[in-house]
Amino acid sequence: MNMKNTAIILVSAVVLSSCVSKKKYTALAEDNGQLKSELTKTIVEKEDLEAKFSAIENRVANYNAKINELTKNSNAQLVQTDGTVMSEDTKAKMRETLKQVPPAYLMNAKTLKDSMNAAVSYNLTHTIEGINENDDISINIEETVVMISISDKMLFNSGSYRVSAKADKILAQIAEVIKSEESLDIMVEGHTDNQTFKNTAAIKDNWDLSVLRATAVVKKLQHDFGVAPEQLIAAGRSFYKPLTDNATSENRAKNRRTRIVILPNIDKFFALMSKE
Repeated sequence: MNMKNTAIILVSAVVLSSCVSKKKYTALAEDNGQLKSELTKTIVEKEDLEAKFSAIENRVANYNAKINELTKNSNAQLVQTDGTVMSEDTKAKMRETLKQVPPAYLMNAKTLKDSMNAAVSYNLTHTIEGINENDDISINIEETVVMISISDKMLFNSGSYRVSAKADKILAQIAEVIKSEESLDIMVEGHTDNQTFKNTAAIKDNWDLSVLRATAVVKKLQHDFGVAPEQLIAAGRSFYKPLTDNATSENRAKNRRTRIVILPNIDKFFALMSKE
């Protein structure tokens, strides 16, 4: 082999060696870059998780601080009863209220709410005794709902929705019952018979008459006897809820009535008990 050939072989070997090293370097560089990228991503994810965990820890700490603050104040300790969260003060007030109720009224009460229903029923029953029942007034008490039915002739002239002055006594008595307890809601229902009458500008049919009569009684209770309007509801039932058939004049007279429904709002009662 001459010198020229030897030189060519040596140069080729150097060139080939250089090419192999460069490819390895490039591959290693790419691997290194990928590792750095994955490391950076891992660091970011770790920091994100740490931030979220820190936020959770802060929320737990705040919650525990509030619980500890409540526990320190005996008047603010919370008690769970019948699904209702209330303070010890409220519970004590309820016990005082229940002391006024004869044990017989509480015999079947299984929960605190049952007991409060019984208390409201007892109070309403004894308050309502001041209203004397007769042919024109009937009183029905079902659990804690009091229904007072007043005949048409006690309240209105025929076909009219203006409240008669002779109704003042009974409405004044009912107003006193309502005002004795803030937790009562009062629904006034107007009922008519099925007889048609001549249309007027204000009254087209029995729907109109029943609603206007209910509204007139509601306004009377509010403006003349001081009942809070937020306790009052006016409803008209036309002739679709009769007490009996409308076949005779006597039966039609029974169906023409205004019904005052006294509805104890137990949730509102609890709220009132919680007031200081």
